[in-house]
Amino acid sequence: MKVLVIGASGPLGREIVRTTLSRGHKVTAFVRRPFDMQHASLTTAIGDIMDSDSLNRAMPGQEAVICALGIPQTWKPVNIYSEGATHLVRCMTRHNTRRLICVTGIGAGDSKGHGGWLYNKIIQPFLLKTIYEDKTRQEEIIRYCKQDWVVVRPAILTNGPARGRYAMLKDIRGVQTSSISRADVANFCADQLTSNKFLYQFPILTDE
Repeated sequence: MKVLVIGASGPLGREIVRTTLSRGHKVTAFVRRPFDMQHASLTTAIGDIMDSDSLNRAMPGQEAVICALGIPQTWKPVNIYSEGATHLVRCMTRHNTRRLICVTGIGAGDSKGHGGWLYNKIIQPFLLKTIYEDKTRQEEIIRYCKQDWVVVRPAILTNGPARGRYAMLKDIRGVQTSSISRADVANFCADQLTSNKFLYQFPILTDE
């Protein structure tokens, strides 16, 4: 499968690129500056999700998109997630790219309040408030798009190795998440390229 990875140069994006390549897919890394990873099945597309022209140059022939967009912590208003989703969905529709896997996180949409005490009371409201407000808008744009989508909500991300043992939750009533490695999230995203198990859903990922 030909897969476009948005945010490929970030810590999670790089794991997704590596994992997707290891599954035998052909990957295009969509990045804002030259990408240092090398692989026979990897190409690089320089662009910005806020720039529709660069998206349209990268999209032809792609069969799926994994969006792992991320930005540094900020207190300023954020719109890159929601406006980027609008551009991305429009571009995918134009080029008939059917499958979209988008990573948001605990605290977006109805997952707010399920990240554990420190995350719920300190980290999200004081450090990530504007980011997660926009991630919620991003999720709503994807919810009503015409693509075959999965929105992935991982718990707090770590740099640990893939354990292969984690909870994939659809019902989060009474659940407080802990953490999960980027490597496990990358494996889950790669699984969704060929699985319909979580289609049109918002699965939460957390270590068991």
